[in-house]
Amino acid sequence: MIVISGLQKSFGAKKVLDGIDLTVPDGSIFGLVGINGAGKSTLLRLLSGVLRADGGSVRIGGQEVYDCPAAKKELFFLPDDPYYAADTTAQKLIELYSAFYPFHIDVYEQYEQRFRLARKAPLRTFSKGMKRQLFIALALACRPRYLFLDEAFDGLDPLARLECKRGLIELQEERESTVIISSHSLRELEDICSGFALLDGGQIADSGDLQGALEQVTKFQVALSHEARREDFPFACVSFEASGRVAKLIVRGDKEAYLAELDKLHPLFIEEIPVDFEELFICEVKNRGYLQ
Repeated sequence: MIVISGLQKSFGAKKVLDGIDLTVPDGSIFGLVGINGAGKSTLLRLLSGVLRADGGSVRIGGQEVYDCPAAKKELFFLPDDPYYAADTTAQKLIELYSAFYPFHIDVYEQYEQRFRLARKAPLRTFSKGMKRQLFIALALACRPRYLFLDEAFDGLDPLARLECKRGLIELQEERESTVIISSHSLRELEDICSGFALLDGGQIADSGDLQGALEQVTKFQVALSHEARREDFPFACVSFEASGRVAKLIVRGDKEAYLAELDKLHPLFIEEIPVDFEELFICEVKNRGYLQ
């Protein structure tokens, strides 16, 4: 289990994380979301022991991560832009990771074939997507108990994203590994994540079961006999927009209670529309004043 308590981190005068409290259960695939600059990458670096916290603690499997080699042997952190030397090849990275992890070359070779990766070519000749595929293949071949991915799907084509998600699910099922993914591709997170945390203002603004959070909100499309206005709907909305006589609104709570309220407006029709994680996230950040 990952337990984060009162975690704080500043860079100079800028406070990035201000008292983070979060628990991530073992064996889960967990999504970390937030706008640019929210502190997602900083949090992942603190989780992996790359950075030292200014205050608070990060405990993985009951151990403090920073300055704990035993804890670090159980985790793998893949940053958004991994560092490599000019002459680095896949073969050199295999040799490097084999020195620190129980590297499964058979697993790597599976992804090497699927992604058509050259083992001896310098990484500087790879496209952005090929580099990402290589490092994901290496991470999966290390079979870590804890895997932290920063922008996991960035630069991947649809087929590579599918292979990546399958690999993460296999890792979680075979090793009961815990995976934390930071990504802007929220629809991709919805496919595989059981839990999530929303970073905002240096703190956790919301967290919990992803499907449970989606089940708490409902989106309606409602047509009235006159031009739709916000004041026609006398209840709180997560999101509201109107065009002519048609209004689209997202509400949180008892769906049947809202339907009863909408029926009082004598609408021409009411339609329920699915809400995905990306739409819910956009609504949340809009309500916090980040988007207009």
